Amino acid sequence: MSTSTGPIAQVRERFDLSTTAIIWLAFLLTLVVGVVLVGSGGGNLLSQGNIVNLLSRTSVLGFIAIGQTLVILCRSLDLSVGYTAALASIVGATLMDGDPGRIVLGVVAALAVSAVVGLVNGLVITGLRVNPFIATLGMGLIIKGYLDTRYAGPVGDVPVAFQGFGYTRIGPVPLATIVMLAVAAAAVVLLNRTRSGHAMYAVGGNVEAARLSGIRTGRTMVLAHVLCSTAAGLAGLLLASRFSTGVGAQIYGAGYDLDSIAAVVLGGTLLMGGRGGVGGTVAGVLILATLDTVFNLLQVDPFFRDVLRGVIIIAAVALYARRQLDLTAHRQRFTASGRPIGASEGEHLSGPSDPPESSPPSGPSSNPEVLA
Repeated sequence: MSTSTGPIAQVRERFDLSTTAIIWLAFLLTLVVGVVLVGSGGGNLLSQGNIVNLLSRTSVLGFIAIGQTLVILCRSLDLSVGYTAALASIVGATLMDGDPGRIVLGVVAALAVSAVVGLVNGLVITGLRVNPFIATLGMGLIIKGYLDTRYAGPVGDVPVAFQGFGYTRIGPVPLATIVMLAVAAAAVVLLNRTRSGHAMYAVGGNVEAARLSGIRTGRTMVLAHVLCSTAAGLAGLLLASRFSTGVGAQIYGAGYDLDSIAAVVLGGTLLMGGRGGVGGTVAGVLILATLDTVFNLLQVDPFFRDVLRGVIIIAAVALYARRQLDLTAHRQRFTASGRPIGASEGEHLSGPSDPPESSPPSGPSSNPEVLA
């Protein structure tokens, strides 16, 4: 039976925007409001220095949030990403030890260690059936204990050549932002063009149905966690290039774990998994970076800043939820003659479930009063 609801519904469907498009529109609105607020105080949000600052903020959180998107799509999450980034920065800086010839060794080792962390997280979640919240929080505390015991302060030395990863710009765009966008593009291709990406959506939507369909759900979950931790390792290397050394507490104490989850949710990905994408996450990261830049320029009190961010995130998620209910909970209503309410007089339903006009059904169900 057709679900057409007449001209009004057709117009609504025609101009209905995807969640990702709404997030990007929200980012543009946030940027415009920020320009006005900063301009009212005599500043310029779109000056080159402020643009560089804004884009620099997106790089580190962007890497982590992209990885976080993958695990959340699988109906999981990772609270160890900040600790993994700190570990990667120390491993990379220690192995580089100021020698440009050891840059590749430091990068490969840092990413490999990060991937191992994700592998352990995935195996604990899938093999031991430990809740992702507990498993990744426990892993984060293990890493924190190790770093606090062995490395009380900065350690290692990042060569000047690798520091360019954190400070090189192409015009007003930092090199790190370009790399982050390339990683985001790769994640989009993974999710939309590969079997593994489709499996992540399937596992997040209904893990049992995915298993019965032949998808190796455990392997998919492990892969998502490995990629998430590897992305956190990239963020750690970026921070090491900016600090010119490996650091621990300054990284894992910055709250990247919760900020990345906030960016993913703000970007329209459901915490229950199965729906969302990296495109919305990048927009969510840009929104948070814009808010932080505006708050800094306006010298907003840090406590009030966190309150505003929390209110914005809650309001955004509430709007997404309301919109989802509007799209899925709509029920078509019909008149006694079988014509949908709101349709023009000339419209009539046709479909495989309609009875032939030449042989109307018999029985009490053919009474218009009963149908009404």
